[in-house]
Amino acid sequence: MNNKLQAKDLINVGIFTAIYFVVFFATGMVGYIPVLMLAIPFLCPMVAGIPFMLFLTRVNKFGMVTIMGTILSLLMMLTGHPWIGVPFGVAFSLIADVILKSGNFTDWGKIRIGYVVFSEWLIALFIPIFFMRDSYFVTIREGYGDYYTDTLMAITPTWVFFLMIVFIALGALAGAYLGKAILKKHFKRAGIA
Repeated sequence: MNNKLQAKDLINVGIFTAIYFVVFFATGMVGYIPVLMLAIPFLCPMVAGIPFMLFLTRVNKFGMVTIMGTILSLLMMLTGHPWIGVPFGVAFSLIADVILKSGNFTDWGKIRIGYVVFSEWLIALFIPIFFMRDSYFVTIREGYGDYYTDTLMAITPTWVFFLMIVFIALGALAGAYLGKAILKKHFKRAGIA
């Protein structure tokens, strides 16, 4: 088997990155309701687990997951999220790639762990809320108003940041199982996976 990335591999990365991004971004819209901001770390990796598990049926070479994570974090930065997401996206997707490769991209145990690690890049998007509060909430107040800002400030004391890391892991684990179940039930029957 050729271990170098081919054009078809890069096309698969592009297609599934676009699908993952749309699903992730659409799910993240629940954050427009301030109290639901705390649900994003669980919901986004859970729902995005479906396209990610389908993507893994096309991955058989090291680097494809890293490219996906890098592109995703760049897209998030271009849509106004903090730049810190880029190094987090590259680092967590590279570690996930190593884990997935160690299981030859087919070992279910490694797939679950790999997706949990991959999903942890999401925590970078929340760093401004907890560690750059003054400047972040000034900007949020200008765009979203007092009610949204005051509510978000009230529900995000610093300790919640660490809880979000756990929520991401749990959401990713749920997403891995959800993706596997849907993949088995629908995609294989349709001959897609």
